Formats: sequence, C-alpha cells, structure tokens
Amino acid sequence: MDVMKLMMSDYAVEPINDGISEFNVEFHGPKESIYEGGVWKVRVELPDAYPYKSPSIGFLNKIYHPNVDELSGSVCLDVINQSWSPMFDLLNVFEVFLPQLLLYPNPSDPLNGDAASLMMKDQKQYEQKVKEYCERYAKKENITSTLIEESDEELSDGDISDGRSVSSEDDVAGKADP
Repeated sequence: MDVMKLMMSDYAVEPINDGISEFNVEFHGPKESIYEGGVWKVRVELPDAYPYKSPSIGFLNKIYHPNVDELSGSVCLDVINQSWSPMFDLLNVFEVFLPQLLLYPNPSDPLNGDAASLMMKDQKQYEQKVKEYCERYAKKENITSTLIEESDEELSDGDISDGRSVSSEDDVAGKADP
C-alpha cells in the first residue's frame, strides 16, 4: 500500500527484481537550498517487518553532506535509524525527512567527516563543494547512468544506451527493434 502511494505521487519509482521490497526513487533537492537542481537516485529496501521496522535508505549517486556517507550513500537520520514509527510512511521519507536532512545538516553527528569539518570551518567553501557535487553527480544523466549499473531491467524509450548493444551511426533514436 505504501509503495503504491509513493508510485501514485510525483516520484519516479522503479522496482528492483520485480518486487516491492526493493526499489529506487528519483529524489530532487529541496527548492531554495544549495541542493536545488540536484537529482538523486535513492535506493529503498523495506524489511519484512515494515512498517514496524524502518526502511533502509541510501543515495546511489554521490552527494556531499555531513550526514550521508560519500562512498556507500548511507544516511544518518535519527527518524529513519532510531525513532521510526509505523505512523510514518514512504511519502514522509521523501517529502519531509530527506528534504529536512538536506536543509538542516547536523555536522556534530557526521557520516562524512570531511563535509562536517568543512561546513563548520568554512560555510562558503562547503556550499561551493555541495554545488560542485550537484553539478558533477546529481544531474538527470547521472541518474540514468546509476540506474543502468543498479538494474538489469530493460531501458524504456528516452533512456540512454546501456552500452550492451552496438549501433551504427545511421541508427535513429527510438527506432523499433526488427
């Protein structure tokens, strides 16, 4: 029910392995923040005991943030990790919890020590680095690239090539298979 609610919202949800316990969600940085314009693919894994146990959430493309591990994409967020309640749902995660995390980072409880340190020492340089990461890793094209690496599903029209097929220069985009 929760996954369907998320799918019916404005979020692009992509099931993994044809199930509903693992999926990717396209997440946009909050408006009027240093993350605005960034687009991330967020991996969600629902445990068997969901909604009584919290979902696992992780960014698949890189994000520069004190509370997100740069290598794994793991998120350090109390409401997801420790104080989760069955009253919450996946829409809360994407409409409230993740935007709040990006708007109000907590450098005193970091997963990315470099980002936390830079944020506390030089806010302007920190913001510049966040914007560089957004420009470099959080564009729509990066999402599609991440998607290719993470999923064995066939790509739909409009997605970029996955490199598995070879095409000649005279092939037309969107051309039907023979």
